[in-house]
Amino acid sequence: MDSFRLHERLAADTFPVADWALSRVLLMNDARYPWIVLVPRRPALSEVHDLKHAERMVLIEEINRASLGLKTIANAVKINVGALGNMVPQLHVHVVARKPGDAAWPGPVWGNGQAVAYERGVKEALLKQLRDKL
Repeated sequence: MDSFRLHERLAADTFPVADWALSRVLLMNDARYPWIVLVPRRPALSEVHDLKHAERMVLIEEINRASLGLKTIANAVKINVGALGNMVPQLHVHVVARKPGDAAWPGPVWGNGQAVAYERGVKEALLKQLRDKL
């Protein structure tokens, strides 16, 4: 695991939340949506099928954990989960809390407008809540 390096774009666009058994948990810096990114801490992965079977099962459980926690914290109606990888080749999974009236509802968040950076106090409060509840 020493050779794991977070892709520079993910590092620039997120804030660290925690390291779980497999994944680094990150908060996307877009205040329009509560949005977590899970990045398996393994080198040279680009697809879910690149993980070993046991690691895939851990990833699914971590996606579930993130989804349930984020749904509760954000009072979300829907959780969107996606592993696109078109802009960042490193395997990462987006977990996004959605509800009617958000900036992209009912469409996808990807490619919809410009990200709105968190204000410092709001970001710190959300990071604490995520660390405490996830």
